[in-house]
Amino acid sequence: MDNFTIAIAGLGSRGREAYARCAVELDIAIVAVADTDAERVREAAAAFGIPADRCFLSADELLKQDKLADALLVCTQDENHYDTSTRAIRKGYHLLLEKPIATTEAHCAEIARVATEHERCVVVCHGMRYSPLYRKIKEVIDSGEIGEVVTINAFEGVGYYHHAHSFVRGAWRNSVESSPMILAKCCHDVDMLIWLTGKRVKNVSSFGGLYYFRKEKAPEGAAERCIAGCLAKESCPYDAERIYFTDEVSGIDHGNNRWPANVLAKPVTVDSIRQALETGPYGRCVFNSDNDVVDHQVVNIEFENDITAHLTMTAFTPVVKRMIKVMGTLGMIEGDTWDNAVKTSIFGGEVRDEEIINDVVGEFDNHGGNDVRLFKAFARLLTTGESDKYLTSIDRSVESHLVCFAAERSRLNGGTPERMI
Repeated sequence: MDNFTIAIAGLGSRGREAYARCAVELDIAIVAVADTDAERVREAAAAFGIPADRCFLSADELLKQDKLADALLVCTQDENHYDTSTRAIRKGYHLLLEKPIATTEAHCAEIARVATEHERCVVVCHGMRYSPLYRKIKEVIDSGEIGEVVTINAFEGVGYYHHAHSFVRGAWRNSVESSPMILAKCCHDVDMLIWLTGKRVKNVSSFGGLYYFRKEKAPEGAAERCIAGCLAKESCPYDAERIYFTDEVSGIDHGNNRWPANVLAKPVTVDSIRQALETGPYGRCVFNSDNDVVDHQVVNIEFENDITAHLTMTAFTPVVKRMIKVMGTLGMIEGDTWDNAVKTSIFGGEVRDEEIINDVVGEFDNHGGNDVRLFKAFARLLTTGESDKYLTSIDRSVESHLVCFAAERSRLNGGTPERMI
């Protein structure tokens, strides 16, 4: 896409591994980068041919310059989104903003207000809208085959190793340093429910907590670090050496040198990962970390017209997967991201099983291609003015976040319902 340029703030697994790869695929020029890790900046500069005067050690440094690109990709840590986004919008950038929008309701609303005031495009990374599976489900709903939607049950299995990596040892482990897990992990699940129903949310209630990843649950013989004399490691699925070295899905012994290993060190080598486990947060015992976010939570949602939805989020699944059931007056739709299949059952009629063909496959490959599709839509919007039906406005994105904030308040208040409208 000629003459369209981007800058990236945050060169982690989203900015560098997902969206930078998308930009390269589309021949979009990356003209500036920023990250607090100097090695990440050097690596990106070499990979994309970025001159030294366009490389920065913080988003703050980048935004002190004159506008450097058409769009800024905001992929910094959650707590930095508000300052980076509002400054970038005022500087004249369009934004591709990684979820969550911000860590407070007021900051989410202010980003939306500033975007409207300055007539800037802000696209929030709700990649689930670009999943072929969920798009198929939306297509069936809109066809009227299952009648009126009355109830939706959604399930997010975070995956035991993903939860240990991101929400016990990783950057999203502490709600003060990042955000509540229901916001960080599930704001796009809530966005999906809003999108599928096409309705506004009336009431929210929620229950959940941190059940397992606490000191009291540590097995006998557990050490502070997995790599330092732990006597429980042989029977512990959360053992860091197992997750990052020997596990068939996530371990580098089986050729996986991308997520999650590349979060620990770059380049990914046996020595670099071992050193990270010996000295960094990813080598800590899951029962001896400073995590405080939940490991399971349920959210009940009442929409307009008395439509209801239920979302379960849990750490305790063998793989990362989502499942959904959409129940209508004439039939039901069932979807499963692991099997990549949609089943439509018409009451008293046909049962249709459809395998959903994905053009990008693999658990660690950019969310099954959703990131690529989202990024293409963002680039197309800014280069041609063409917006597809899956892109959502910043205002609609804020709505999903407000539901998550309400759910967290409800959870902390023993499940007391929160009124939305």
